[in-house]
Amino acid sequence: MMATKKQAEVCAVHADGRRAVGVDAEIKASNLRRLSRIEGQLRGIQRMVEQDRYCADILTQVTSAQEALRAVARSLMRNHLEHCASHAIRNGSADERQAMYDELLAMIYKNAR
Repeated sequence: MMATKKQAEVCAVHADGRRAVGVDAEIKASNLRRLSRIEGQLRGIQRMVEQDRYCADILTQVTSAQEALRAVARSLMRNHLEHCASHAIRNGSADERQAMYDELLAMIYKNAR
């Protein structure tokens, strides 16, 4: 069966390192918009600190930025599971499957904090 254009060479290794090729264009655009907003939030927080704003107000904005980053992380994790991980688990060698299981566990534990 031919892979779709979106899923071609999922998580292929390129000369400059690993790269997820199976990324939905809409999801990528959404993540980029979110990251741009987060960048603006961070500049706003920096200004708040420079202006000696009330600490509780700054902390509220920090929490908001952290939640926005978590949303991007969830989106990236979903893409990784749908494309890279499922491809490795279905089609990879025993060593590749084991490496993917280890990678997923490490990602889950690291992001569960």
